Amino acid sequence: MRIVTLIETAMAWLAAGLLTLTGVLLTYEVVARYFFNAPTIWAAELSQLCLIWACPIAMGWALSHGRHIRVTALTAQMPRPLRQAAEVASLLVILCFSGVVLVYGYRIFFDSFERGRTTGTMLDLPAWLPEASIPAGFLLLILSCLACLWRIWQGDDITHAEGQE
Repeated sequence: MRIVTLIETAMAWLAAGLLTLTGVLLTYEVVARYFFNAPTIWAAELSQLCLIWACPIAMGWALSHGRHIRVTALTAQMPRPLRQAAEVASLLVILCFSGVVLVYGYRIFFDSFERGRTTGTMLDLPAWLPEASIPAGFLLLILSCLACLWRIWQGDDITHAEGQE
């Protein structure tokens, strides 16, 4: 499970870098457009691509660290065994949903890759480039779900109940 933690951490840092790059690109676009009257054809599209990749690849890290939105009004009041059961149930739902999204997301990505589709924008990037973020992100989320389930199986309390609202 240590490898999954390393992958999650690396992807979280990559996502943070992509979000930072998004800010830099958009700042550059604003300065170029409004101060020099020279808008770019690439800054907005590349910043969108950074955002499209940043969110899915960080989902696994967010899951492992209890950073997804959760409503804990009931589960925080439950004894530990019931909290763990609720956590397992939610992880199993996430795992099933992620598997479905992975399969369909991969089909969409691969179809665009095979057909050579493009975005149809000024840069005309390959359409599979943003589409690949979905199967990649959900594959990482599946790994994180499995790691969380393993930690529960080992007896760890991963419910993150304290400090949540």
